[in-house]
Amino acid sequence: MQKHFGSLYVLLKHISCLLIAYAVCRILFYLFNYSYFSDLSFGNLLLIIVCAVRFDLSVIILSNSLFILLYLLPFAFRQKNWYRFLLKGLFIIVNSIAMLANAVDLVYFRFTLKRTAADVFNFFDGGIGNDLGRLLPLFLKEYWYVFVIAAVLSYGVYYLYKKTEGKIQLIWRLKQYGIQTLIFIGVIGFSIIGYRGGLQLKPISAVSAGEYTSAKYVPLVVSTPFSILKTLDVKGIDPKIYFKNADDLTKIYSPFHKAKAGKFKKLNVFVIVLESFSKEYIGALNGRTDGYTPFLDSLIGQSLTFSNAFSNGKSSIEGIPAIIAGIPTWMNEPYITSLYGSNQISSLANLLKPQGYYSAFFHGGTNGTMGFDAFANLAGYDNYYGRTEYGNEKDFDGHWGIWDEDFLQYTANTMNEKSQPFFATVFTLTSHHPFPVPDKYKGRFKEGPLPIEKSVGYSDFALKKFFESASKMAWFNNTLFVLSADHTGISSDPFYTNIIGNYAIPIIYYLPGGTLKGIDTTVTQQIDIMPSVLDLLNYPSPYFAFGTSVFDSSAQHYALAYRSELFQLMENNYVLQFNGDKATDLHNFIKDSLLKNDMFTKALGTEGKLENRAKAIIQTYQQSLINNKMH
Repeated sequence: MQKHFGSLYVLLKHISCLLIAYAVCRILFYLFNYSYFSDLSFGNLLLIIVCAVRFDLSVIILSNSLFILLYLLPFAFRQKNWYRFLLKGLFIIVNSIAMLANAVDLVYFRFTLKRTAADVFNFFDGGIGNDLGRLLPLFLKEYWYVFVIAAVLSYGVYYLYKKTEGKIQLIWRLKQYGIQTLIFIGVIGFSIIGYRGGLQLKPISAVSAGEYTSAKYVPLVVSTPFSILKTLDVKGIDPKIYFKNADDLTKIYSPFHKAKAGKFKKLNVFVIVLESFSKEYIGALNGRTDGYTPFLDSLIGQSLTFSNAFSNGKSSIEGIPAIIAGIPTWMNEPYITSLYGSNQISSLANLLKPQGYYSAFFHGGTNGTMGFDAFANLAGYDNYYGRTEYGNEKDFDGHWGIWDEDFLQYTANTMNEKSQPFFATVFTLTSHHPFPVPDKYKGRFKEGPLPIEKSVGYSDFALKKFFESASKMAWFNNTLFVLSADHTGISSDPFYTNIIGNYAIPIIYYLPGGTLKGIDTTVTQQIDIMPSVLDLLNYPSPYFAFGTSVFDSSAQHYALAYRSELFQLMENNYVLQFNGDKATDLHNFIKDSLLKNDMFTKALGTEGKLENRAKAIIQTYQQSLINNKMH
């Protein structure tokens, strides 16, 4: 066996030594930043170190992929001294750079509270590069010991390589070539699995660390090389500075919300996110009695509903952070998969936890879909319930997950077993392409010009059954329900295909037997849901949120969306198009719903006020994400 598998055995020892080196770096990182991690128990620290092996193995394989490839090439020349020297040099150089990256974050972390990502290379571009040249000598002088540590770690990598090097002599005959080729192919296969972090739907990322710990401790799970390499193909924000004076900026816009006076109301909060439920499909919001959502139409009659409500994005992965954490995607990459996806954040789950709330996130899709399970953990939810937890594949729709009717019943019954107060979120899925309907309901739901309408009708029926079950449960009358679409669906109406209608969704607040009733024309958006709920509960502490409460009459209400390098600000009756440098179009979307009359040159200063507002919001958003200041 030694003559056939000796090289593989030595390679495994090299990788094991790197795992030890990464573990040492992690312990140093913990010790250097102990004041930040001081509330972490020893047991949880050990758990993080163990869980981190999955992430370390991924980046070790990725960064050493060329070394692994060359090390096991099934050719005799790999035993030559010159070739072995080349391999040793490659191994030492690559992993010394990794040790340097880990060492730099021993001190740099305290400034950003996150691991350095690929956007660090932006510092070598243009004018910022000049700042780097000026600041680097100061950094070297003040933090000289970081480079000493990096040198010691690099020497340790060299020493461990020498100790595990071993010289394997093989007799290269036809059989040996065949065996070494099979070993080569097998190692490549296992390396791909190791790099991906397993056989799940998507390769692991920094957000995946949220499966094991809270957002605060994610920097302990991932390493700096992991953070950099996993974000090389993810473009960060190119920040804009419109206002150099901080006072000028905060006068126009601030995401900081003050504590509310009065007694805190311990209402349960149940957020229901409806897949692709455009305002277009809802009769009650379009002056029709023949919509596709008869139950939702009836609920609107008992609720406070906003007729000028808008999504902050066009996909589910953008909608969920906006609704539960007030974080929009005003950039090219969805927040969850962006460089900033592991930032510390405020959410309804972690803000309500100190008030004694239990929290749970329900989504009937395959666990891991769009990283919702990891994000839910980062957002502070106590439990995540997906297709795996549901545990009955007979109710699988054959496409995305569990049928809405079955999963909503499961959601209600599960929450009925939990103590109050609670915060629950359920995200439906059946009204997603290919828009199925269970066979037993074929022909039952109204069809329209598009295939989605009958699927929306089924999900509306499932929602009705959910409320029927929930209304018989002890917690129902003490629960605030918030219903919102994650984004809009496909459209056949001219208004709902333009830049306004394409974001128009229902946002509904329902309190059984309460005073929240009527149709409100105030402009609102998904990121307003969190501050609105907290406002309604009289939340007793200050918090961070990009949106505003719909119950705050003194606030300036707006909706901002971003797509294809273009920002769209809706405020009062106007919609402004802004390309990041200047405003381009202005319309009164109430009087001109199809946006045929550009008022840009006739608005008598309105465009200037809206442009400044857009600039203030964008600058605050970008700086908050880049500097990890969203909590």
